[in-house]
Amino acid sequence: MTAYTDPPKESFQLSQLIHDTRYRSYTFQFIALVLLLFGLGYLTMNLITNLRVAGLSISYGFLGQPAGYDINQSLIEYNNQDSHLRASIVGVLNTLLVAFLGCITATILGVFAGVGRLSKNWLVAKLMSVYVESFRNVPVLIWILIISTIVTVMPAPRAYRGETPDAEMFLGIIAFTNRGIYVPKPLWLEGSWVVVTVFVLSVIGAFAYRAYAKKLLFSTGKLLPMGWPTLAILFVPAILVYFIMGRPIGVEIPELGGFNFSGGIAMQRPLIALWLALSVYTGAFIAENVRAGIQAINRGQTEAAASLGLRPGRIMSLVVLPQALRVIIPPVISQFLNLTKNSSLAIAVGYMDLTGTLGGITLNQTGRAIECVLLLMLFYLVISLGISAVMNTYNNRVKLKER
Repeated sequence: MTAYTDPPKESFQLSQLIHDTRYRSYTFQFIALVLLLFGLGYLTMNLITNLRVAGLSISYGFLGQPAGYDINQSLIEYNNQDSHLRASIVGVLNTLLVAFLGCITATILGVFAGVGRLSKNWLVAKLMSVYVESFRNVPVLIWILIISTIVTVMPAPRAYRGETPDAEMFLGIIAFTNRGIYVPKPLWLEGSWVVVTVFVLSVIGAFAYRAYAKKLLFSTGKLLPMGWPTLAILFVPAILVYFIMGRPIGVEIPELGGFNFSGGIAMQRPLIALWLALSVYTGAFIAENVRAGIQAINRGQTEAAASLGLRPGRIMSLVVLPQALRVIIPPVISQFLNLTKNSSLAIAVGYMDLTGTLGGITLNQTGRAIECVLLLMLFYLVISLGISAVMNTYNNRVKLKER
């Protein structure tokens, strides 16, 4: 009779931490973590020691002191007697505003330019190539200054004055001036929340309809119309409720009074210059990401869709782009982060973002450089992690599910 016994277990040796591939990566990660913590501890102790020698301490009490300076563009009520904290909040909102507008506009430009570079139309393809190569290879700060200069040559407000003015408002409601752009402002009257609620529900309904149409297409092959039904679901209920409720949402149109326009929403020149510059600059990079994503799709996919009788536009929207998203989205996340951080160049054109308020005037007035820089670092860290988390969640939802 033959007896089988387990082989003797190998005893653990310290040399395995380096030579055994099972432990080597953990060893290096642990060493790197220890060195990082040691470095941070050394810098912290050095900072505390130097502050003690200088008779200083870290304090954020200055945030409650009056700011004493004006801000040209503000999403909330603000005057120079408000605190540094409120001025910083205004800067945060201004940063988020230009980042949000820039990401939306850059994405639209990037998609059109990326698809256009692959167009069979020679002129369109070359124009998109010139756009991408021109903006991508010039520093964004230069484009910010160039576009800011272009905005200054727009008509002055006085050009809209008189019986035969030199300039006219676009559609009678929008004024383009060298001080900024003035657009209509919505007036929320009694009952307006009902219209807004119906519109939000309509948006949800439109997405639900598109999801149902997509599911039906994949399960039965039946293609439901998408364009007109989606528009009807979006706008018809809200328009009906708007008139039934007696038009509870009004519009305030900008009017020329004195030396400038009053009423409406004023988008100051620095905001316009920064928004456009960041959008066209980042859009050039996104265009390359889109082009690479489309070219990563096997040409047989396009040919198979064409053999089924799909039009080129439907092929791009239903076959190519959905598959290309898994290639496009990861680098686009980096571009969104770059755009948000590039917005800190706003001070070059006088746009008061967080870097201009907290990291600029507040820092100079209070002398609290360490506190201000730490808050700046924390803000950009949080907003970068937030953008990354949202986009990665979306990326996980749209990526191909493989067995």
